Amino acid sequence: MSTPETSRFVRLQVDLVLEIEDGTAITGAALQRIAEDVDMPADERSHAESAVNEDEAEALAYLVDPFDLVGDVPGAELVQASWSSEQVDYDPDSPDWDLDVDDDESGDDLDDDAARG
Repeated sequence: MSTPETSRFVRLQVDLVLEIEDGTAITGAALQRIAEDVDMPADERSHAESAVNEDEAEALAYLVDPFDLVGDVPGAELVQASWSSEQVDYDPDSPDWDLDVDDDESGDDLDDDAARG
């Protein structure tokens, strides 16, 4: 009996909803991270600073890094990541926010999200 080949790659999907309690702190921290990124080209830095100043969700996307989530997982290496953030109307009592619902049915596709990092 032969063992069927299985992929060594696993897609881990994480869906987080965060409540922004201090937008000024988030924006400031994101601007500081952008300023400290010595590898970011000047034109990209200008665009990033503008986006972060205009949108707290964009600022949050500069602070949350998927590499930090799995960097210390033994026996695994992160080979690709994409993520995005957006402001949403959140109602924890709504069935639309049921975590047991499969996101594949909603038409969302993580591959379409803008990659950062």
